[in-house]
Amino acid sequence: MDQLLDGLHQALRLIVEGDPLLVEITLRTLRVGVEATLLAAILGLPLGVLLGLGRFRGRRAALTAANAGMIIPPIAVGQLLWLLMWPTSRWGGGPLAGLGWLYTLNAVILAQTLLAVPIVTALTAAAVQRVPVGLVAQARALGASPGRQAALVLREARAGVAAALIAALGTAIASVGAILIVGTSLGTATLATAALSEWNAGGQDARAVAYGTVLLGLFLLLAAALTLLQRGRVRWIAARPS
Repeated sequence: MDQLLDGLHQALRLIVEGDPLLVEITLRTLRVGVEATLLAAILGLPLGVLLGLGRFRGRRAALTAANAGMIIPPIAVGQLLWLLMWPTSRWGGGPLAGLGWLYTLNAVILAQTLLAVPIVTALTAAAVQRVPVGLVAQARALGASPGRQAALVLREARAGVAAALIAALGTAIASVGAILIVGTSLGTATLATAALSEWNAGGQDARAVAYGTVLLGLFLLLAAALTLLQRGRVRWIAARPS
């Protein structure tokens, strides 16, 4: 018990005093999380709308792949990227070796983006499918272009889309497996989760607790944002005219 209290006391001191390493890695974690989520939104939102509205051969398989991607182990994504980026092997370098991204922050952003894209795609498709079919049919009958139809659907499904983006951001911040393979556990290509793992394994309890406290705070903020979105969605539905 004394060891736990001592670790908490030292961790709070690091947070209050603004420990440079803690601040640096926390800001880097936020940067990677936001950039990966933005990239995932650029790719996943159009795919989600297409899968939610479209009726084409292979749609069911694509939805299944997106849903499966939500639960793929991060370490598997990291291993795949490592093989693609590794510069030398008996078969030659990987197809992405020329980028020179291995063990850099770019590789970490790419890994977290690949983890976030299926989440945005699958949850957006699910939200879009809940939009009344008649609304889309009416827009189509009035001559709305496919782009305007997609914008209308995204607006109507905005609460679900926002939840998808928040879930993707949480994944981009929290997933550690890929980072440990294509990034570093400490250094300029790491995030708070990987650093926490390293500090904890190395017996530096104060830093481990500090990183854990910061991460917990970030996730509580994300949970609060999602709750507010859900409450706003309920009020919006209730306010709609009958």
